[in-house]
Amino acid sequence: MKVDDFDFDLPREMIAERPACPRDAARLLHVPANGGLVDLGIRDLPSLLAPGDILVFNDTRVIPARLFGKRGLAGVEVTLHQRTGLAQWKAFARPAKKLRPGDRVDFAEGFFASVAEKGEMGEVTLDFDRSGEDLMAALEAHGRLPLPPYIRQGEADERDRGDYQTVFARQKGAVAAPTAGLHFTPELLAALDARGIRRVTVTLHVGAGTFLPVKVDDTDDHRMHQEIGVVTPEAAAAINAAKTAGGRVVAVGTTSARLLESAADPLGTLRPFDGATDIFITPGHAFRLVDVLLTNFHLPRSTLFMLVSALCGLPRMKAAYEHAKAAGYRFYSYGDCCLLERKT
Repeated sequence: MKVDDFDFDLPREMIAERPACPRDAARLLHVPANGGLVDLGIRDLPSLLAPGDILVFNDTRVIPARLFGKRGLAGVEVTLHQRTGLAQWKAFARPAKKLRPGDRVDFAEGFFASVAEKGEMGEVTLDFDRSGEDLMAALEAHGRLPLPPYIRQGEADERDRGDYQTVFARQKGAVAAPTAGLHFTPELLAALDARGIRRVTVTLHVGAGTFLPVKVDDTDDHRMHQEIGVVTPEAAAAINAAKTAGGRVVAVGTTSARLLESAADPLGTLRPFDGATDIFITPGHAFRLVDVLLTNFHLPRSTLFMLVSALCGLPRMKAAYEHAKAAGYRFYSYGDCCLLERKT
């Protein structure tokens, strides 16, 4: 499809700079399978789901993956986006054109990395001087949270360290939050439990590639960056059991949806998964597992808007977004959300 098909006007002021406070005060636009649009709030979610449905959360945790360093006297900024070893990460660098394999970049006294490889689109592979938890500790000490560039030009502050994590964030490794999960509070989770809604976690370490603009004219020519995901045997068994019993699989966020669709076989059975995925979901994708998607409102021409259009149809999503704009919904990572039911 032409990327222009996914374009729409979005005034800059509709992109949320801060999340709703409290988190579960966010608005929710319900897009039912049988048509129509309903303005609600995220606190209405339990009543929109049925006992036996299963919510699938992404439990990844955002790390301070934005680093500023020096190559000699020249300044270098890198944003880590995919871990490839205990001491090695792929990263987007600025300015990348002056970096060469073998170059050393110093981020703090005694904390540095060497350029192992140089790729395309500003990407480099970095070998750090430490690994594992020691590297995580250095990132916590010297890194910055990599906010999306559309929010305050990507400049995070101390408040974002809490705002940009979900309440169930556990597995360190993401450089972007699974933002649909930001709306959940202990009180909302308790209400879902009381309703008989099952929930389970999977892990997809979201990469900075999710922020990259689509620069090609046709979706067939766009290359997605890989992200690392894990579906444990226990999680797969729980989701398959819920589906077999007639429950709906409700993906919380496009990250969960991408991982589930990557790990499901052609018959719709979820398999344990531990590896990389570069799945790119556009209209025409035959969904294997996901029945319902809770997600935020996405940017025009983005791969995420393409995904929701694949689930619900492009005309339906364009109409929903026009309604959301007219009704004053807040867009993107810190914005409001919508509950999308796939047409069967």
